Amino acid sequence: MSKISQRLDLRQSQQLVMTPQLQQAIKLLQLNNMELSEFVEEELEQNPLLEKGKPEEAQSEQEVPEQKDEVQAEFDEAWTGNEAEQASSGDFDPGSSLSDIGPGGNANFEDVENSFENRMSEQKTLRTHLTEQLAMTFSDARDLLIGSLLIDQLDETGYIRVEIEELTEQLGCSPERIERLLKIMKTFDPTGIFAHDLADCLALQLEDQGNLDKPMQMLLENLDMLADHDMKGLANKCGVNDTYLADMIEEIRSLNPKPAGEFDHLVVQTAIPDVIMKRLPKNLGGGWRVELNNETLPRVLVNQEYYTEVAGQTRKKKDKEYLANQLNSANWLIKAMDQRAQTILKVSAEIIEQQDGFFNYGIEFLRPLTLKNIAEEIEMHESTVSRVTTNKYIGTPRGIFELKYFFSTALGSTDGGTHSSESVKARIKVLIDEEDPKKVLSDDKIVDILNSEGIEMARRTVAKYRESMHIPSSVQRRRQKKNQAG
Repeated sequence: MSKISQRLDLRQSQQLVMTPQLQQAIKLLQLNNMELSEFVEEELEQNPLLEKGKPEEAQSEQEVPEQKDEVQAEFDEAWTGNEAEQASSGDFDPGSSLSDIGPGGNANFEDVENSFENRMSEQKTLRTHLTEQLAMTFSDARDLLIGSLLIDQLDETGYIRVEIEELTEQLGCSPERIERLLKIMKTFDPTGIFAHDLADCLALQLEDQGNLDKPMQMLLENLDMLADHDMKGLANKCGVNDTYLADMIEEIRSLNPKPAGEFDHLVVQTAIPDVIMKRLPKNLGGGWRVELNNETLPRVLVNQEYYTEVAGQTRKKKDKEYLANQLNSANWLIKAMDQRAQTILKVSAEIIEQQDGFFNYGIEFLRPLTLKNIAEEIEMHESTVSRVTTNKYIGTPRGIFELKYFFSTALGSTDGGTHSSESVKARIKVLIDEEDPKKVLSDDKIVDILNSEGIEMARRTVAKYRESMHIPSSVQRRRQKKNQAG
């Protein structure tokens, strides 16, 4: 018969304790330079020991005071780049101030700006609205790269004025690919977005409504006559009477000539790079140089003179504790910002090294890459890399791109290597584009060609990739090419 008894045991174990300050340092990784600037402005208002650095001072020059306080020692000892694994998205609010955090880790959420009601919804920018649609429409990493660049080219009205030839040269891809993507993106909301000019914008809206008939097309082609009030000549051009023309004009006036207008509360933004890469001259060894965008990077310093002056006049214990907390918070913020900068540079530099082919030769040379690949190379956790690459943009000779767009899936090969799914799609398209009209390639034949090139691929996968690129089957292509020849 077993006996039930109580016993007291002592056990020793190691556990990572996530202090609010350390959680805040991790959260700073998620912020881009503009968001970090807003956060720093709040800290400057609440912490009298912080002051703005001069514009010409680089982030690396923002030295933490020589005095090694407990907070700094804790940061140096605790931070490894793997802490993000332990921190969930709800651990700590990056919008709360470091100066509100006391020794016990308590934060004050009673002020109006931190209230739940004010955090329930955010106004969406046009960029965010379009990027969400882009992600839902395309899975190909190359398409996402091109699509993000097209979004960046929009002007304040929502038109895209840049010429296809310019984008082709910039990205190192075919104009047909850009035209195909642009045609699909013209179906995005708001209707009329990505139009080349006013007539194109109005045509997109009329087509969406099912009202783009031949008279209306003729009217759009002769908007200059409408501007000159040449109604008689315009009616003749369109082949309609005056009453019908008046109805057409009324319909035109009901359309929106500026599809980006509904987002005027948040001006259409061109992505501002957080990181900039530059090509080094040959006399310096060539290659690339990566640096933070100091134009948007906030710079803060600890005012040691002010601290010394105030500390010398402070007598009350409560005031001394307040001053000590503010100094610790200020030192921690600068250390955390410096660590953030170094982590972003390390991740960005590794991405550039891995995708060197894309930057040198164009989008067809985009390599398969995962967060795990980068994390293993720089010896950090995947979640840290994920935080760094989300909502951070890099300025490159080929345009401005979000860092996460350089990651894509990989496919196995017969020689043990890997091939990007996007590069395989590109290869399939090339094979079909170059096929003999009299010998149209079946999906099985494409599989044989890919296998001979060392790419393992199933027929259903080829069919899936072909359909995702809106390429007809071999039967349909044979019929189309026969009709074209006839």
